[in-house]
Amino acid sequence: MPTNILMPALSPTMEKGHLARWLKKEGDTIKSGDVIAEIETDKATMEYEAVDEGTLAKIVVPEGTQDVAVNAVIAVLAGEGEDVKAAAGAKPQAAAPKAPEKKAESVSPSPQPSPASGRSRTSSTGYGGEGARSAAPQAQSSSPLPSGERSPPKAAGEGVQASHGARTFSSPLARRLAKEAGIDLSRIEGSGPHGRVIARDIAEAKSGKGLRAPSAAPAAAVSAGAPAIATSLSDKQILGLYEQGAYDFVPHDGMRRTIAQRLTASTQTVPHFYLTMDCDIGKLMAAREEINAAAPKDKDGKPAYKLSVNDFVIKALALALQRVPDANVSWTEGGMLRHKHSDVSVAVALPGGLITPIIRKAETKSLSAISNEMRDLAARARAHKLKPHEYQGGTTSVSNLGMYGIKDFTAVINPPQSTILAVGAGEERAVVRGGQIVPATIMSVTLSCDHRSVDGALGAELIGAFKMLIENPVMMVV
Repeated sequence: MPTNILMPALSPTMEKGHLARWLKKEGDTIKSGDVIAEIETDKATMEYEAVDEGTLAKIVVPEGTQDVAVNAVIAVLAGEGEDVKAAAGAKPQAAAPKAPEKKAESVSPSPQPSPASGRSRTSSTGYGGEGARSAAPQAQSSSPLPSGERSPPKAAGEGVQASHGARTFSSPLARRLAKEAGIDLSRIEGSGPHGRVIARDIAEAKSGKGLRAPSAAPAAAVSAGAPAIATSLSDKQILGLYEQGAYDFVPHDGMRRTIAQRLTASTQTVPHFYLTMDCDIGKLMAAREEINAAAPKDKDGKPAYKLSVNDFVIKALALALQRVPDANVSWTEGGMLRHKHSDVSVAVALPGGLITPIIRKAETKSLSAISNEMRDLAARARAHKLKPHEYQGGTTSVSNLGMYGIKDFTAVINPPQSTILAVGAGEERAVVRGGQIVPATIMSVTLSCDHRSVDGALGAELIGAFKMLIENPVMMVV
């Protein structure tokens, strides 16, 4: 019997994937371990390795297809001795739906097994730094139908109901493209038979052409004199606020959607509180200059390392978590995870988003080792070559905007971590010492804490330990 090759769950948060490229073609012989395709998740591009052996009888999902659901059939594999033509002509059977899972107290579900395995090959495309599933709950109907009453399924090509009651007829492809682009179908002038919206109409709508003005239906109207509240406006209403042709519509990519989902979930489900301290980094700056000047050089005159202020911040936070181990935790509904090591995630800006590669066991590493490792991780992050284990996990995070001249700010916690340190610019300020006003190099830092796992006094103890270390860098090397 032919074997279905399914879209695998290549990361704990993956629900859909983009089948970027097939590396095998129909009729090719497949061996276990062969890389047959490249699949993009919300975070990375993964190589898809075959588990079963046989002949690739049929490719069901062509390359370049986006939003392929996990466990959807993407190809059919004919086993040894099977008729390849018969296997190709057989109708693929969708994967059986999973039975409702019973809620476990403190055990997180493991990824669903699939007939192939994935390994990272190239890029990160999402906000990384965690391996846990998003805290955002799955959307459910708020008014389920009574028992025995079920809404009849829509036939292919059936329209969607517009908010004002009129039905918009569209093709399945047009509906998918409109959903990806965030365009309301009811605003599109269809050019297909009987005014049906087709794919060509979506392409024109992306450039602002062929869009009707928003409906003035009472459901979409804003009360007279009431200010427009952005969080309550639909895409249709927002587009209606601006003149057609006065903007370019740029659809969200996977990274931006992932960042939006996870940080929204964080701010809605994690009770944040913030602690700010000013740190005198005069000794740190002097030590940094002296250490960099003494760094050994190779035959080309290139130094073996070049420490940055951020390297000291990473080391100081890692050691502070070891001194205050009760703050080096992650919250779960069943209990607290107390981490033995300080795995520090560091935010790296990318075009269109950011990612947080991790310095593992940072408390055990020298400043020069942290500096070189961070430089390598940041370079590979910008070149889209990080592997999932290099940005998933972490016990705390550092976000440094000092290089942009930002004095201080607050950062959003990256679950399941309990803390994140926001670092501002080091600048000369007037301070009072011994009754005298003197200049000092001051850096403001703000610790965001998850109040479920880190209380106020515990958070104060942690940022106090950080301040002591960052102001006395010699303590980091003893």
